[in-house]
Amino acid sequence: MATDRRTAILEGAARVIARRGVRGLRVEELAAEAGVSTALVYYHFKDRAGILRHTLEFISDRADRYTAEAEGAEPDGPYDPRLELERSLLLEFQDLPEVRENSTAWGELRASAVFEPELRPDLARAGLTWVHEVAALLAQACPAAPAPTLTASAERLTALLEGLSTRWLTDALTVTHARALMREAVGVELGLLHRTWTPDA
Repeated sequence: MATDRRTAILEGAARVIARRGVRGLRVEELAAEAGVSTALVYYHFKDRAGILRHTLEFISDRADRYTAEAEGAEPDGPYDPRLELERSLLLEFQDLPEVRENSTAWGELRASAVFEPELRPDLARAGLTWVHEVAALLAQACPAAPAPTLTASAERLTALLEGLSTRWLTDALTVTHARALMREAVGVELGLLHRTWTPDA
């Protein structure tokens, strides 16, 4: 039961942050959103910084979950590292409430870190984990490339994804166009890696 209430609070925090931003997060509103008392919010998370830190972990874990669920589906053909990389990135462009909420909350947390330095270490850790996951997929597609090169490529792709996501969420881009641009970027990065690091390429 305690776990259910804790999850309800984190789900509520993600919704409130997506709707009002980090600066608009008030414990009283969060408690009402989650259907719990403010005392219970403080019991589980101690203070506002704890709420933000755990909400960031929650949205990262939720993104991992919906990515893993989609990746668990049987592929249509033999394993293709490029298609796996594309699919992993394109899962962030789904017109589903959970994905939109996650992307919006992540963007709000990222923007707020400009003014709230205490958010930066947790964001940096979450971002670094994501970069390493993408670099690992790039390594499957181009095993000869050294780790620093793969990391730089992953940093470019994840940064682009964040920017495209913001434009998609604000209707500056359609989801179809955002996905097409992301696919093109994957092609550019892999082309560069193969030209540079594939023997006799």
